[in-house]
Amino acid sequence: MTNLHELGLKQLAQALKRGECCALDSVSSALQRIRQTEPRLKACVSVLEDKAVNEALRLDQQGPDPQKPLWGVPLAVKDVFDLRGAPTTAGSKILENYYPVFEATVVTRLKQAGAIIVSKTNCDEFAMGSSTEFSAYGSTKNPWDETRVPGGSSGGSAVAVVSGQVPGSLGTDTGGSIRQPAALCGCVGLKPSYGRVSRYGIVAYASSFDQAGPFARSVEDVALLLSVIAGADGQDSTCAAKPVDDYLNLKLPNPSQLTLGLPEELWSGKFEAPVKEALDQAKKELEAQKITLKPVALPNLKYSVAAYYILAAAEASTNLARYDGIRYGYRTQGEPDLVALYRRSRTQGLGREVRRRIMLGTFVLSSGYYEAYYAKAAKVRRLLFQDYQKALTQCDYLLAPVSLLQAWPLGSFINDPLTAYQLDIMTLPLNLVGGPGLTLPVGLSKGLPVGIQLWAPAFGEAGLLAAGALLEKIFPPLGFPPIAK
Repeated sequence: MTNLHELGLKQLAQALKRGECCALDSVSSALQRIRQTEPRLKACVSVLEDKAVNEALRLDQQGPDPQKPLWGVPLAVKDVFDLRGAPTTAGSKILENYYPVFEATVVTRLKQAGAIIVSKTNCDEFAMGSSTEFSAYGSTKNPWDETRVPGGSSGGSAVAVVSGQVPGSLGTDTGGSIRQPAALCGCVGLKPSYGRVSRYGIVAYASSFDQAGPFARSVEDVALLLSVIAGADGQDSTCAAKPVDDYLNLKLPNPSQLTLGLPEELWSGKFEAPVKEALDQAKKELEAQKITLKPVALPNLKYSVAAYYILAAAEASTNLARYDGIRYGYRTQGEPDLVALYRRSRTQGLGREVRRRIMLGTFVLSSGYYEAYYAKAAKVRRLLFQDYQKALTQCDYLLAPVSLLQAWPLGSFINDPLTAYQLDIMTLPLNLVGGPGLTLPVGLSKGLPVGIQLWAPAFGEAGLLAAGALLEKIFPPLGFPPIAK
């Protein structure tokens, strides 16, 4: 049989059900790949070897269960998902050695489906960043070029999939943190609609934006993961009670009857030359398949970066107030004064990017500035939602680039946060409106992946995945990067 780490998620699940390999084989293969690649890539914050092996042995003793679609499949989750018996750091020193007493709903659902969690993956601290460089546990490297970023904040989850450590993983998308690393690393990533997947047990960044979603090497595998984690949850009041559609039997649209809207404000961006070449070629290939490409307008998109960083920072300042050095997490030593204890614990325990966003959020919520900033940003969010709905009346889905740049060299924007924020222009509008988005690779340019994304109406994941599966036939998966061969 092919090396197990080379199998896609569904392929591995089927091999396990047929008895061609056992759960211990699949877990051992994943752990071996982690040992081979991890010293260089730093995709993992913690490797749960003993827990994973023990769970594999338990499953093997019971035998394959046809009712469990992920039986024996090794997976990884971003280190913002709480998992019993494992640390949750959210990439921050302030949560070093924090062990939660409860578990994220999505993790529980994966385990109930038979999956085995083998690692927790690296991320920008509290998911605040676009490069996985803002982690207290070191920078994750892009497997196509280890001198470059993998994207972020869910960079570790993307790298774990692309490098063959696991066939699938979970990340979170607050402003593009699934779709952007999927594009820069060359895999498939899905941001579900806000409310489609439970947020219970996920360390919060911006509660009206955060959404959990899957990474995999194919649209079919992403659909399988979504089918397991989607659905209502009584422990999350923002999780919609809508029925879960059938994501496993995708009905591919007829190319000649498919219309994709191209938001002019995004396609007119100043792209890096290799990105522009790849995107222009992608459009030609879509038109060659008789897919209609139609310009559409999102006139308020020009305000989206400003609105997002006001609203998300405001929510972050509120959510992160709980990390005060008193209740749990890092606490500075030898400080008798309470106010100084708060200040020093947060200064020492939180990284500079997180501190920057907390201060920005506190400012825009403060007396005298709320109406000038936060209230206006909330109004812009509504206007952008109206633009999004109107554009989707003119086409089936919106087609957009994911990034102005290919994976950039490590350290490029560490001291230039404003430029880094502007780079999120392609992804964060979808978080403002709460819709679903799917990223998939369209090819390699200058040896690095370039991705494209589809946006759909809220809770339109079934159609979105079907359209993505059609595009995947036009733009086949990239295969493994050099480090994974």
